[in-house]
Amino acid sequence: MDARISNRALGAYLGFACGDALGATVEFMSPQRIQKRYGVHRDIVGGGWLGLEPGQVTDDTQMCLALGQAIIDNQGWNLSAVAENFLAWLESGPVDVGNTCRRGILRFRDRGELSGDPRDDEAGNGACMRNLPVVLATLRRPEMFELWSLQQSRITHHHPLSDAGTLALGRIAGLLIDGQDAAACREVADGLVGRFAEFAYAPYPGRASGYIVDTVQTVLHHFFNSDSFESCLVATVNQGGDADTTGALAGMLAGAKYGVDGIPRRWLQRLDSAVAVQIRRQTDVLLRLGSAGSPG
Repeated sequence: MDARISNRALGAYLGFACGDALGATVEFMSPQRIQKRYGVHRDIVGGGWLGLEPGQVTDDTQMCLALGQAIIDNQGWNLSAVAENFLAWLESGPVDVGNTCRRGILRFRDRGELSGDPRDDEAGNGACMRNLPVVLATLRRPEMFELWSLQQSRITHHHPLSDAGTLALGRIAGLLIDGQDAAACREVADGLVGRFAEFAYAPYPGRASGYIVDTVQTVLHHFFNSDSFESCLVATVNQGGDADTTGALAGMLAGAKYGVDGIPRRWLQRLDSAVAVQIRRQTDVLLRLGSAGSPG
C-alpha cells in the first residue's frame, strides 16, 4: 500500500476520533453559548453534557470501531456480524446511544432483522457517522462501497436522505484518501445537491443538528472553506448542535486531505490511547483488505 494513501487514511480515522472528542464538549450548545463559555472552543478538554474525560470518544467512534472489527474478523463482508457487533456495543453500556440506532439494534436483537421498512424519522446522521471502515475496506472496490454502505446503514437508518448523505461523504473521503483534488470532491457534492436539493450548502444555512441534511451541509461548508485540519475542525464544532458527529465527519474529510501529520499534536496526545491504538491497527488491516479485493 502506498505510504501516502496510508497516511491519509490514518489521518481520516484519527481525525474522525479527534473531531468526536473535540466536538462532544459542546454538543447541543448554540454558537452563542459556546462563545460565552469558551470564547473559541479549540482544545480537547472533555466535559460537556456527557461529562467525558479529556480525549474520550462517543458513539460515533465506538460504532466505527465495531463496524471495522466486524470486517476485519470476517476478512470481508458479513452483515450479520456487523449487527452482532453493534448489539455487543449497545449491551456494553456506552456513554451515549442515538435513539434511532438503539431502535434498529434492538430490532435486530429481538427479531433478527437486518433492515427495517423505510421510515420518515430515520433521516438522522447515525449511519453516516460510522461508515469510514467501509470506505477503507472498499478503496479499490467501488462496486462494493455502495452495497456495504447501504447495508450497514439500514440496520438502523432506512431513508433516502440518510442513504444519499452517507454515500456522498464516504465517496468524498475515498477520493481524498486516494489523493484526488477539491474539484473531484465538489463534483460529488454537486451531484448530491443535484439529486436532493435539500443538501444545498452554499450559502450555508447555519444549522448543525443531527438531521442528515444539516450535518452534511455543515461538514461540506466548513471543509470547503478552510485551509487546514485545525481550522476546519474548530469552525465546525463551534457551530454547536450535534458537534461530536459534525466534528467527527469534518475530521474524517480534513484528515483525509491533510494526512495524519496535519492533525495538531496536542489533539493526538489527548486522544484516548486505547482508541488510538485500535484505529491505527484497523486502518492498516482495512486498507490491506481493500487493496487485496476481499470477498464480498
